Amino acid sequence: MNRIAIHTDAAPAAIGTYSQAIRTGELIFVSGQIPLDPQTGELVGTDNIEQQIRQVFENLKAVATGAGTTLAEAAKITVYLTDLTHFASVNEIMTEYFEQPYPARAALGVASLPRGAAIEADAILIV
Repeated sequence: MNRIAIHTDAAPAAIGTYSQAIRTGELIFVSGQIPLDPQTGELVGTDNIEQQIRQVFENLKAVATGAGTTLAEAAKITVYLTDLTHFASVNEIMTEYFEQPYPARAALGVASLPRGAAIEADAILIV
């Protein structure tokens, strides 16, 4: 199968050796997004977890849009948190971005994330 790289200036540029997303067949694999402002490349909400969570989902949404689809096509979301006490906030804010049936999801507690982010999330979309 062919792999097609997805890129959009509406989401933060990759900060390593990866693509924002890869489409293969009917699947789009969106790379992990941390709460970076796509315009400045700076971490947002360093003292506001809700702002970080929203920025992560805005970045996922921007990559989905850049791939010609929406988050409504998300089959699976994986969320990484440096503090699992923020899980309730993730649940609450996800209702702003997703409707039922919600995508499958995993949430993991991790020791640290790039650039000192408190959250990262990736997605698998079906088109």
